Amino acid sequence: MEHHIDIAYQSINHIGEELCGDKVEIVRSGSSTILVLADGMGSGVKANILSTLTSKIISTMLREGSTVDEAVETIASTLPICKVRKLAYSTFSILEIFRDGRARLVEYGNPPWIVLRKGKLLELPSATREIAGKEVREAAFQMEEGDTVALMSDGIIHAGAGVTINQGWQWEEAAQYLEECLGKGMSLSRTVLSLMQVVDSLYLSEPGDDCTLAMAQMVPCQPVSLFTGPPSNPAMDRQAVEDWMASPGVKVVSGGTTANLVGRVLGKPVETALEPSSDPSIPPIARIQGVDLVTEGVLTLNRTVQILERFRTVTVDGSYQSFKELDAKNGAAMLARLLLERCTHLYLFVGQAVNPAHENASLPVDLTIRSRLVKDLSHLMQEMGKTVTVRYY
Repeated sequence: MEHHIDIAYQSINHIGEELCGDKVEIVRSGSSTILVLADGMGSGVKANILSTLTSKIISTMLREGSTVDEAVETIASTLPICKVRKLAYSTFSILEIFRDGRARLVEYGNPPWIVLRKGKLLELPSATREIAGKEVREAAFQMEEGDTVALMSDGIIHAGAGVTINQGWQWEEAAQYLEECLGKGMSLSRTVLSLMQVVDSLYLSEPGDDCTLAMAQMVPCQPVSLFTGPPSNPAMDRQAVEDWMASPGVKVVSGGTTANLVGRVLGKPVETALEPSSDPSIPPIARIQGVDLVTEGVLTLNRTVQILERFRTVTVDGSYQSFKELDAKNGAAMLARLLLERCTHLYLFVGQAVNPAHENASLPVDLTIRSRLVKDLSHLMQEMGKTVTVRYY
């Protein structure tokens, strides 16, 4: 398996604004992963429109095979220039990572990128040149496993200026903070939210500028194989279990009936865990020798989907509660944490037997509760940049 590019980002809006003037665009194609962070001048609706246009044009053109020069020239001829400051109405940072690990960075007007290797700042040689009248800085390097790149808008390095710190937070301090987070082994999503909490605090939760941090990290592929629901034909029980056991990575069973089926085929007992669930509404987990996680079915899957959905849309002020829910000691939180932080490829093995305890027999199979939850989970994981494969039995 190849490496995977994990991406996480978070924005804080300028105080009083419903729309963010920064925009992050992510494009994954067969040849590369493209991350663009654009910062529209000012704040509010106009800044949001300009940053959206900038990020969309650049990411789309690069995906279609255009050069950086062509993309920048298109931006220069499309977006206006501020007559007072003589600057483009939107600045931008670009990171493109190819399948072979080659990476290129391009920056116009935004704070310098931060590249970390083995948790320490990596200084890259860069060159500055003019494209369509814009002074653009570029660098190229070969990414290694664990390498992390951070792109940010200038609201971050101005955080607290004149409020809590005279000169505001500096680039060096942001880089040091990221070093500390990654040095503790924090996941990318936790690192991004942690830094943005600091930024919000420096602004006393009244940011005078839009703030965005986008981070990409090269990680080894981490497959998770999840088996839920017995096959519609009991004659397929053994085949389904054997297919699932032969699949790569962490093995998860979701559902009491499914767990008993797995135990029967493997010849292993299913034992209920002694430790209680931290949430009485979520049934306790169980254990089967050779299986990494065994949870109850529909109730646990439903809560897992809810946790992931809330985490995907979490804001800085709600991040404490989201992490508290994610770190709880119950089956849903354990499964959500596994899928969010230790999964790049999800293999779903879905039995289609209708469970009369959960399903309305008058509904077609594809509208049953378990099928809906599997679809919701697949969609969420794909939105978070994970690769999902589903097999039905």
